[in-house]
Amino acid sequence: MIEALTLELYLKRWAGGSKKRQAIAETIDALAEGCRAIGERIRRGALPGGFSNKDTVVALGQANFETDYEAHELLNKALKGSPVAASASRLHEAPVEISNDGSLIVALSPLDGSATIDTNAAVGTVFSILARTPNKGLAKITADEFLQPGSEQLAAGFAVYGPRTNLVITLGEGTHVFTLDTVSGYFIATAHNVTVPPTVKEYAINAANYRHWDEAIRMYVDDCLSGSEGLRALDFNMRWIGSPVAEIYRIFMRGGIYLYPADIREGFSQGRFWQIFEANPIAFVVEQAGGAASTGRARILALKPEKLDQKVPIIVGSKGEVEYVAKLHTDPYPAGARSPLFGRRGLFRN
Repeated sequence: MIEALTLELYLKRWAGGSKKRQAIAETIDALAEGCRAIGERIRRGALPGGFSNKDTVVALGQANFETDYEAHELLNKALKGSPVAASASRLHEAPVEISNDGSLIVALSPLDGSATIDTNAAVGTVFSILARTPNKGLAKITADEFLQPGSEQLAAGFAVYGPRTNLVITLGEGTHVFTLDTVSGYFIATAHNVTVPPTVKEYAINAANYRHWDEAIRMYVDDCLSGSEGLRALDFNMRWIGSPVAEIYRIFMRGGIYLYPADIREGFSQGRFWQIFEANPIAFVVEQAGGAASTGRARILALKPEKLDQKVPIIVGSKGEVEYVAKLHTDPYPAGARSPLFGRRGLFRN
């Protein structure tokens, strides 16, 4: 009988004798413990001790559910005693101190997709691990320490709380999936070095916002809707759950693309994905699996955030498909492949 590879054993082997790696491994192990606790609360639902959406609190200009704060508290509790100095999330104006001598900091989206939790849809937790800025010499950690480009992440991942609880992580050496064994309580490796399938037949976008999108995004969706009779000569299916982690996990399993573009609505001109808490860790995990993540005009991981609540558009998934959408932003009418007559300002679209 082959011994099951637990997350703890995998991290121990990866860390070896390196103190830096051991710190990262301890942090992921702590986050996994927090995710276990969140998953249990979600499974209980409206039962005593479970999660359900209650009152909202406004932070960083956005309303959040009390459930979001409860999830953050569980994660911070799990991080106590780890090498983490502070965590930051969309729920607080400033980082939350965990220890005064930690070498790492963690960016969190504690309960991604929480607005759908009462519908029993899959939700998740997203995390990013960064090194503290060296030689800061400050007693208190400030938001500035989190303003690092995504390429500086030491590790990242997300948990999906659905019929199963899955943990998807990258340590910068591929992307791996662990599944929670509810009998033993361990996360068990179920997929090593996963790759985002290159074949694309599904796309995920909120089509209700079609009239607000820019030309490139509308062209892309029109191409998909045209199916086998259109420019792509391929029939697509559209998906939209409203829970980003569920959308991304599906892409790992079946390929595809997820789009949350900027649009002309007030408050959406710079996109709606939190760069530090969501876009960077998701981009890192997807790129390590051979996929791509872009704003449509730039690689997500190359962008340096200017503030803690920085938001960006995100187009993520199968590499060729992401590149196709990016190409539409720079060259929507290549070599006569489509006529400008059919563009947003053309005769046949208004």
